[in-house]
This record gives sequence, structure tokens and C-alpha cells, in this order.
Amino acid sequence: MSEVLADRIDALLPQTQCRKCGFTGCKPYADAIAQGEADINRCPPGGRSGIAKLAELLGIAIKELDSTCGTEGPRMLAEINEAECIGCTKCIPPCPTDAIIGSSKQMHTVVAAECTGCELCIAPCPVSCISLVPATNPIWTNEDANRSRRRYQRKNLRLARQEAEKAERLARQKQLLAKIKTQKQL
Repeated sequence: MSEVLADRIDALLPQTQCRKCGFTGCKPYADAIAQGEADINRCPPGGRSGIAKLAELLGIAIKELDSTCGTEGPRMLAEINEAECIGCTKCIPPCPTDAIIGSSKQMHTVVAAECTGCELCIAPCPVSCISLVPATNPIWTNEDANRSRRRYQRKNLRLARQEAEKAERLARQKQLLAKIKTQKQL
């Protein structure tokens, strides 16, 4: 039952994956709310309307946004000053939806339609060429949230697959080295 509730809570969250709530993403935050381990007022991107939706779902009183998590504001998007970008790629891994494209020593850019405005790319940038700008479409819709969730899940699956492949390669190398070592001893 708790998993069904967590899924219903997750469906109400904006899916920005910004971590401002103190959790690693919207789903872990939803799980914590469902288990009674987190309050409903820790999502700045969801703001007052998100808190109201969660309160209605759970049959509890609406609360003010927890100010330690941030403040509610207009929808923002990351923007890279391409003239200043050095192509270090440090902004790419933290992006939860793979909205930043580029390669090493090449200029990077943000795909605005995929950016959630999470701000996670800003801190790793060594040249401070990433800033937030107001989104041209200030309304974050359920369709946007669902697309963001799918992109986030695909990224996590891809990273897990890469980790498994790396572990498998390392295991094969270790076996090969052990075999070579055994043959040398004979």
C-alpha cells in the first residue's frame, strides 16, 4: 500500500529532480512522504500549489513551504554562455535529464525543452558560465513533469547499465590476469 501511495505522491511532484527537498530526487522524496519520514512542504518547485495537492491527497492541512529548502519562484532554465564555456563536461553528469549536450573541449549547450531548472549544473562549472534565465514557458505542466520523469529514469537506467558493464569488464580482466599469473607459475 505504501508503494501505491508513494507513486500517487510522486505523480504530484514536479519531477525537476532538484534535490532541494533533501532527497536524491522526486521519487525518494515521495517514498519518504508515504512512509511518514518527510513533510509535504519541502518542494520549492512545486510551491504552494504542490503542497496543496499533496495535502489534499493525504487528507492533511496545508503548510507553508519549508524555507530551509528554498523559496518558490518563477520557472527558470539553465543557460550556458557559450563564449565562456571551456568544454570541461563537469556540468553534464549532474544534469538529471541529460538536458546538456557537448563533449570534452567543445562548447556545451542546454536543450531548453528538457531543462528542469534544477540548478545542479551551476556549482560544478569551474568558469561560472552557467546562469539561470526565466523560462519562455513559465508553466510547468503535467506533460513536462512526465517527460522529465521518463528522461530521469532513462538516464539512471543507462548509468546503471554502464556501471554493470564496467564491473563485468573488470571481472573479466581480473580473471584473465589470474589465469596469466597461474600459467607463469607453472
